[in-house]
Amino acid sequence: MKTIDKIPVTKIQRASKLAQTGAKVGINYIKYYGDKLISSEVEAKQRLNQNNAEDIYDGLKKLKGSALKVAQMLSMEKSILPQAYVEKFSLAQFSVPPLSAPLVVKTFKNYFGKTPNEIFDEFNPNSVNAASIGQVHKAKKDGKTLAVKIQYPGVAGSIASDLALVKPIAMSMFNIKGKNSDKYFKEVENKLIEETNYILEIEQSKAVVAACEHIPNLKFPNYYENLSSERIITMDWMHGIHLSEFTAINNNENLANQLGQALWDFYMFQIHELKKVHADPHPGNFLVSNDGNLIALDFGCMKSIPESFYIPYFELANKNNLENKSYFQEKLFELEILKIEDSPEEIIFFNEMFHEMLSLFTQPFHQQYFDFSNPEFFGKIAELGERYSKNTELRKMNGNRGSKHFIYIYRTFFGLYNLMFDLKSNKIKIQNFKSL
Repeated sequence: MKTIDKIPVTKIQRASKLAQTGAKVGINYIKYYGDKLISSEVEAKQRLNQNNAEDIYDGLKKLKGSALKVAQMLSMEKSILPQAYVEKFSLAQFSVPPLSAPLVVKTFKNYFGKTPNEIFDEFNPNSVNAASIGQVHKAKKDGKTLAVKIQYPGVAGSIASDLALVKPIAMSMFNIKGKNSDKYFKEVENKLIEETNYILEIEQSKAVVAACEHIPNLKFPNYYENLSSERIITMDWMHGIHLSEFTAINNNENLANQLGQALWDFYMFQIHELKKVHADPHPGNFLVSNDGNLIALDFGCMKSIPESFYIPYFELANKNNLENKSYFQEKLFELEILKIEDSPEEIIFFNEMFHEMLSLFTQPFHQQYFDFSNPEFFGKIAELGERYSKNTELRKMNGNRGSKHFIYIYRTFFGLYNLMFDLKSNKIKIQNFKSL
């Protein structure tokens, strides 16, 4: 894979790169209008989406950092984005052009004050895995094989400016408008700032490992603080294949259920017992070992769940509460989905919309066992997302709905459901945790 020798760091450099990408998108639309004259609307739109997805991703992968992280987050929105964007943006999870070997050495020296070879017995300067915020190298020390994650230069310092640049796109895509919309972007900004603090990530990683190591068929690496810094993390090298690679070749139903159960129990224990969850459930953060264990990696994005959100949110996972109209509406106000200034029409519309969404999305919690391999369940989720994304009535209303905590909790559950579906786990026991 082609490597990168330089990353735009200043606000002007990064804005210029995005402007170049915007110009390419503009040209694609000009081509699209001409294409419609000689092709069908569907074919022309499909080519437009493919061209735009490729040009936007190519621009973002050169920037890396927050801009690319947003693309990674959007790749999980399979029910909202056209497939061309989902496929292209999903590459940001674990397959982007890495830093060149000379830049790796320079970056390592800037962050740690020493070259890699001065610290490790062996160090491969060529990346084995590159994502949005950092890349991983293989190393050895004292007989141990290690994974060394290095953060890209300038990532931490460009978070606010990157989000300011992509904010107009996100607001248009998710119909965010009106006052108080900044709370959503501040939530994302704060989480991205945390993700660039590798000292915090080590603390979070060790805490998760200590709390969850009892879960069957779930493994974690050890972390080495003496070989880490604010921008570098050293951990055990874990042997396995990425979850997406595993799901593409697996035909062992029992193994799929074993891994799916470990994944489900891992998330339910975090949510209901720890009230803090690994909010980045994409395939690049999980490996499958040769002996059939699930390996969880990368705990930079951990979302705390306050009681004020947890209680009303999971009370609505109760089927009886969903069917109690007055109780349901009361919880929608607590979750900031409904507002006291809403018109009667808005109250009716969002009551019906969220009742339909939650009735579908909470189905797994209404059964003792759930089949996550059922395409009908995921087809309904996709249909629901597509229908509301095209709803003209909704577009006229203020889409600025819900607590800021929805951003990462929704991302967690949507990502988890997709991973379970990809695994084709068809008999998962839904635990009744004491906190529910």
